[in-house]
Amino acid sequence: MTSAYQVTIIMVMPPRYELIYAEETFQHLVAIERRYHSLIRKTIERQLLYEPNVRTRNRKPLVKPSRFGEAWELRFGPDNMFRVFYRIEENPSRVRVLAIAEKIGKLSIGGKEFVP
Repeated sequence: MTSAYQVTIIMVMPPRYELIYAEETFQHLVAIERRYHSLIRKTIERQLLYEPNVRTRNRKPLVKPSRFGEAWELRFGPDNMFRVFYRIEENPSRVRVLAIAEKIGKLSIGGKEFVP
């Protein structure tokens, strides 16, 4: 006697966030070598479209008060040389990218030294 089982797999995706870039971020990219632009775009999309508010080793809320107010930091790239500072808005679900920085020795945004 054989019996047939039907298996149904339900995958629940977390809510998708809309990415909104501050106008200044495009100027920040100009100061970064063009060969990294694709890596930056792909990482922002992969890390921040779903669950941008989940702490990981390289994604965490800023502890000290900063110019960005209540914001998060994402670190990535070779030797974690890139930083993306962003704010999460829950209703509607949006991630506002505030700045894209590069750290080679000192942290810089748009080619200028920055202290968050």
